[in-house]
Amino acid sequence: MSGHGFHVHGPHDHAVEHAGHGGDDFSNSIAVTTAILATVGAIFGYMGGKTQNDAAMFKNDAAIAKTAASNQWNYYQSKSSKQNLSELALELAPQDRPEVKARYEKEIARYKKEKEGIKKEAEGMEAKSADFEKKSDASMHSHHQWAQATTAVQVAISLAAITLLTRKRPMLYATYAVAAVGIVLGGLSWFHFDPLAFLGKGGH
Repeated sequence: MSGHGFHVHGPHDHAVEHAGHGGDDFSNSIAVTTAILATVGAIFGYMGGKTQNDAAMFKNDAAIAKTAASNQWNYYQSKSSKQNLSELALELAPQDRPEVKARYEKEIARYKKEKEGIKKEAEGMEAKSADFEKKSDASMHSHHQWAQATTAVQVAISLAAITLLTRKRPMLYATYAVAAVGIVLGGLSWFHFDPLAFLGKGGH
């Protein structure tokens, strides 16, 4: 870069820089490890953002479907009110006016038929809204898993940088252990597997 600018180094940059200067196998192995972890972390971060966006989209779809269902139920109530008025008019119609009674009976039958279609559509919208809510919850849960996996990988990268500075083998093992935890969490997220839910089902 130009001398007028500046560049912020991350743990991975420091590892690569030290490996270039040191040239020993220990430094090189850490540089390779941090490079792999940085790539894995980037993928986990992308998946975390994607699942969060999916959760928001499903939540929005659920709200739209719920509003549509509410509108249909309002329409259903409107038809019920008209049906009730026609039924009242039928009761009050003169006995010597069969044509008037027939007209109200026809209206009542029409309202009943219309209400059946409206009710089915409203129930369908409610079911669709509930389905979108479930998808949103599942996506948000997956997002949390990806976030945990990303955090574990980031911690592992930081531990790798500390390992490079201290050159202590136990720190390297700690790096591998935390990285393994992050990768396992990422795998569970990828396959949509929730250990807590699995254990909960097994306990019943």
